[in-house]
Amino acid sequence: MARRRGLTPKGWLIAILVSVVVSVSFVAATTDRRNFEIVKNLDIFYSLFRELNSYYVDETDPQKLIKTGIDAMLETLDPYTTFIPEEEMADFRFMTTGEYAGIGALITKRGDYVVISEPYEGMPAQEAGLKAGDRILKIDGVSMQKVETPDVSEKLKGAAGTEVKVLVQRPGIDKELEITILRRVIQINPVPYYGMIDENTGIIILNNFTQNSAREVEKAYNDLKKNSNMSNLVLDLRGNPGGLMDESVKIANLFLPRSSEVVSTRGKVSQWDKTYRAPREPIDTIMPLAVLISRGSASASEIVAGALQDHDRAIVLGQRSFGKGLVQTTRSLAYNSSLKVTTAKYYIPSGRCIQAVDYAKRNEDGSVAMIPDSLMKEFHTKGGRVVLDGGGISPDVTIEPDKFSNITIALMMQQTIFDFATEFAATTPAIASPENFEISEELYKNFIAYVTKLEDFKYDSESNNLFQKLKEAAEKEAYFELGEEAFSELEGVLKPNVSRSLTIAKAEVSELLAMELVRRYYYQRGAILYNLRFDEEIGKAVETLGNSAEYNGMLNGTVLSHAGDRRYN
Repeated sequence: MARRRGLTPKGWLIAILVSVVVSVSFVAATTDRRNFEIVKNLDIFYSLFRELNSYYVDETDPQKLIKTGIDAMLETLDPYTTFIPEEEMADFRFMTTGEYAGIGALITKRGDYVVISEPYEGMPAQEAGLKAGDRILKIDGVSMQKVETPDVSEKLKGAAGTEVKVLVQRPGIDKELEITILRRVIQINPVPYYGMIDENTGIIILNNFTQNSAREVEKAYNDLKKNSNMSNLVLDLRGNPGGLMDESVKIANLFLPRSSEVVSTRGKVSQWDKTYRAPREPIDTIMPLAVLISRGSASASEIVAGALQDHDRAIVLGQRSFGKGLVQTTRSLAYNSSLKVTTAKYYIPSGRCIQAVDYAKRNEDGSVAMIPDSLMKEFHTKGGRVVLDGGGISPDVTIEPDKFSNITIALMMQQTIFDFATEFAATTPAIASPENFEISEELYKNFIAYVTKLEDFKYDSESNNLFQKLKEAAEKEAYFELGEEAFSELEGVLKPNVSRSLTIAKAEVSELLAMELVRRYYYQRGAILYNLRFDEEIGKAVETLGNSAEYNGMLNGTVLSHAGDRRYN
């Protein structure tokens, strides 16, 4: 019998040891090489900056140069890894806490000056008498002409209990007004509205995931349940950009059993990988629940919507969400600055990651692309329904968003509706309540007349743009002369006409105009109340919740859901 050739046990052991030593040596060499590259390039950067600072023909601003270099470096990674200098830390804290010290107003740039776009109801600015449309001329005696919005915002902020004097020009009033405002801590409620849509269905609108947002959602739910006998609920996360992941876990936990998985994180540092589970008993696991999302719903919003969808606890309606599945951690740096760095990706209970783009793999021009549908993988909810990864949260019921006409977009971009509302409010002391306000024929005619008289209002119609391309092609191919008269007649018909276009777009423009006017008299809450009357997506959510067969069928898979259908992704 032939003897088998091979290594003896001792030989195998020696081979394994050699392999381990080689591997360790390779890793060590790779690490040493990487460390050398870091030290080398930092030395080059320091040397370059020193020479630049010493010999550049004009005086340089060291802080600006370094900040520009840092920002450009971080831009090659992803949009969420950012450097936060000391002077921007207050804004960063506001994003996470919803709290700052100031006057409580939104501002926007109009020409050479910044104007008040919306004072928050019950906040110092509103209580002191500032109104939307007020042009800020001076702050504490210092001119604000040609001062950018962030700088004006910084001057309005300050320690709680201190005063700031704001000189404004108000449309309709000839003399300038000086208004003294006492700053205080401003806490923005992440739930700007909750109430009943009909006798059975309640709605909670959540704008962001700042500290205590879960507490506010729970408080709203308990009030609606106890005092309004709510039996169905719509959770509105449309346009919610996210925020604190811990708050998303707490909010999902309100409707999921204790210990249910909500989200897990996986990254480069495996010790930081973690699975987040519902830490407490929920407030409700039975009530029919609908979650509204949009293209602007991101991060923590997607965790909540995705976790409730994966556990078959709620139906999701709207448009596919933004697709931000990246986790950021804040690391302290020298001189009270910080680095907000992407450290992991998050995964919802079905195992899918909703990140829509891969920033590590860029196109030749440096751009990043959406993950193609062909690379999306199928996952399954707790009950076995198919859902897809790689492109945000896909709703169970897809609702196409409104598409505005060119003139409506121009009105919004040029803030024409805002300016008209400012003039209207200056001469009109009151309007009907948000539940009853309507844009009358006379009011809309006045608006058309106002826009028509504006010399600087510009817009292009899509039809005219396409016609001009057709005309250019016809001229190149010598067809234009054959139908010059017809081209001329059609050009006259398609030429942008403000009055005609506003008449055609009356329905959509009237709705935006009404919301801006209502906001002047009843603030944010009033605008929400007005919008509830016409919101088709909320109407669809109410309709679906009211149809128990359709609702339960989507959750158990017997009724078609768009979430796992590639045609809707």
